[in-house]
Amino acid sequence: MLLLVSFTVAHKFYVSVTNINYSEDDAAFQITSRIFIDDLDRLLNERYGIEAKLATPNESKIADEYIEKYFRTKFLIELDGKPANYTFLGKRYDTDVVICYLEIPKVNLPEIKTMSVQNEILTDLFDEQKNIVHIKWRDNKKSFVLIRENNKGMLNL
Repeated sequence: MLLLVSFTVAHKFYVSVTNINYSEDDAAFQITSRIFIDDLDRLLNERYGIEAKLATPNESKIADEYIEKYFRTKFLIELDGKPANYTFLGKRYDTDVVICYLEIPKVNLPEIKTMSVQNEILTDLFDEQKNIVHIKWRDNKKSFVLIRENNKGMLNL
C-alpha cells in the first residue's frame, strides 16, 4: 500500500521563467519573471519572517516591498560589465504564478556590447531550482537555464 501511495504523489518541480525583451519604442529592457506563488510565499517567510499570504485577501501590505528587496539581492543584470539599475514596477497573479514586472530604462542598445544576467531567485531555498531566462533584442534570441552552481549567463549583443 505504501508503495502505491508513493507513486501517486506528484513530484514538485522548482522553476522560474524570466523574459527580457528590448523595446525599441521605449529604449528599455522590459522584464517579466514568473515564479510559483507558494514558493515565493515560503521564501518570504523563511528569509524575512513575513507572512505574506500572497494572492489572498489577507496579503501583507509589505509583500511588494520584500519581493523587490529579494529581487535586488538575487537578480542582477550587467550591461558592458556595469550593474544595470532596474525599476520594480509591480506584480500580478495568474493562477498559481506571480508575475513580477521590471524595467531597465534609457538603454541605447547600439552602444551596448555585452549583457550578463545573474538569476539566483529561489536557489537559496531550493537545491533543485532552475531559472530559465529568455532574452530577445532586435531579431535575436538567447536562452539560459541557470542553477545554483551556474547562476550567470553572458552574451554579446
